[in-house]
Amino acid sequence: MSRAGTMDGMSDLGPLLHSWRDRISPQTVGLPVQGPRRAPGLRREELASLAGVSVDYLTRLEQGRATAPSAQVLGALARALRLTDDERDHLFLIGGQPAPAPGQVRSHLTPGVQRLLDRLDGVPVAVYDAAWNLVAWNRLWTALVGDPTELAPHERNVLWSSFLGSGSRVRHTPEQHAAFQSALVADLRSATARYPRDGALGALVTSLRAASPQFAELWASGVVGEHREDRKTIAHPQVGLLTLDCDVLTVSGSDLRIVSYTAAPGSADADALALLAVLGTQTLV
Repeated sequence: MSRAGTMDGMSDLGPLLHSWRDRISPQTVGLPVQGPRRAPGLRREELASLAGVSVDYLTRLEQGRATAPSAQVLGALARALRLTDDERDHLFLIGGQPAPAPGQVRSHLTPGVQRLLDRLDGVPVAVYDAAWNLVAWNRLWTALVGDPTELAPHERNVLWSSFLGSGSRVRHTPEQHAAFQSALVADLRSATARYPRDGALGALVTSLRAASPQFAELWASGVVGEHREDRKTIAHPQVGLLTLDCDVLTVSGSDLRIVSYTAAPGSADADALALLAVLGTQTLV
């Protein structure tokens, strides 16, 4: 693409982002509505938070003062705005980046997965890509494990948070934690075999090997597999301990991972989860 073509496209980027932002309500993306709103769509700070970029940077993009968004930023904006495949490809084009090519990890939600996420409002559900980057989540997921928008983009990767993060609400025994990390590394190795040309995936492995001796040791062991299920105890600041079944469903054709937390009907954990669905993210006093 010529420089002139890129700049012409960039002149369309701001109005498009604004129009796509206007058509998405906060409720649709699992955000609470706080105070009166002049327009029904997402506020600029809400989109910035969902996409993991600064409000200042998004403002400059919409005003045409930032002219070189990365593929990572464009992909994050496409997911946050729930663009179709054609809209996502157009966003990449006018943003001066090639559209995601075959052979790369897909992080764009299919319409069916998006509908599933929207309708499972009584179950904490999130969607990850094949590299275990968090792509989307519902309101009950936020209420259970915390608000992902408060995390930097790299902190939304499960492997990074497990090996290098400062902790979460999940309470594992040392044995459970070791098994979980081994399963994650095995799954990641399988992903690298399926997507050998994905540069971001290779960079993730390289950075984890350099920063975490534990990851490096597991990676060197050659473990291969798929992470499918787990049982986790979550320490919630309002409703206490919940022990839940964590299931991972893989979407055929896209490798998206749908992760859900459920409890046996009639159990104390199910009651706590139902209470959390009512409370949402509000703080008890």
